[in-house]
Amino acid sequence: MLTLLPQEYCLLLYDGYRPFQVQQHLFSHFSQQLAKRMPQLTSQEIVQATKKYVAFPSKDAAHLAPHLTGGAIDITLADVHGKALDLGTAFDEMNEKSATRYFEQHTHENPLACQYRRLLYNCMTLAGFTNYAEEWWHYDYGNVAWARRVQAQAAHYGAVHATIQNHHVKEFRFL
Repeated sequence: MLTLLPQEYCLLLYDGYRPFQVQQHLFSHFSQQLAKRMPQLTSQEIVQATKKYVAFPSKDAAHLAPHLTGGAIDITLADVHGKALDLGTAFDEMNEKSATRYFEQHTHENPLACQYRRLLYNCMTLAGFTNYAEEWWHYDYGNVAWARRVQAQAAHYGAVHATIQNHHVKEFRFL
């Protein structure tokens, strides 16, 4: 078996499948954060800025939020003890340094983060995932975003609807 990740590292999964309600909450939460940080922006500009970092909560097959399918993951590198390594920004940080290639263009800022991002990117893409360029941690496989990037005729995964009670998934069905 071919191992792409050196033995001194492991992967740490932050996020995978998200129910629609969670996607709505995250979009609203990040919109509110941006509005506080940049009060000069109009509500339309806030929505556009938020969409750069959080998919709009849509069930429309053509614009489906990637995490609604289970085909998107947010992931990082960790040491063998599971401690997340420094990839230059916090997970879900909304700024230009979160772009996957940021440290490729600013190598003097954090050479180790650049090296870790390269390792994560190379391992994930060699395994068939695609990366959302604005977020070093976001990878897709089999969903609409992945299909667009690899020019596949269709996505493997569509939306999943979950019924949630008391913060637990009670049941789910494919849409």
